[in-house]
Formats: sequence, structure tokens, C-alpha cells
Amino acid sequence: MSSKKQKPIDLRNLEPEEKMKYEIAEELGLLDRVLAEGWKGLTSKETGRIGGLVTKRKREQRKTV
Repeated sequence: MSSKKQKPIDLRNLEPEEKMKYEIAEELGLLDRVLAEGWKGLTSKETGRIGGLVTKRKREQRKTV
């Protein structure tokens, strides 16, 4: 099996949705772990929390537009 090579993440050059995910991870104190281990380094509870907050923010953005 070949192992995937992680390429460094450029936090300044992300799509808006990806940027939101990283911002929420930072707010929850998980950004360091995401940058070190990738998203697979988080528990399902942590990724679910991030996903829930992303959904909530998207819903709020649609209401204000």
C-alpha cells in the first residue's frame, strides 16, 4: 500500500467553506491537532461538533442575505 503524502495547508488560500471549518476548529482549540494530524486525528464527536457549527453558520448567513 502506498501512503498518502500530506501537503502543507495554506490557511490564507482556502475556499470559504474550508476556511470556516478551520476557523471553527481554532475556536474549539482543535486547530493545532488538525494541522499536525489532519482531520482524521479528531474524534467523531469533535468532527460532528465542527460540522454542526458549520451548518449553523451557513443557516445564519442565508438568513442575513
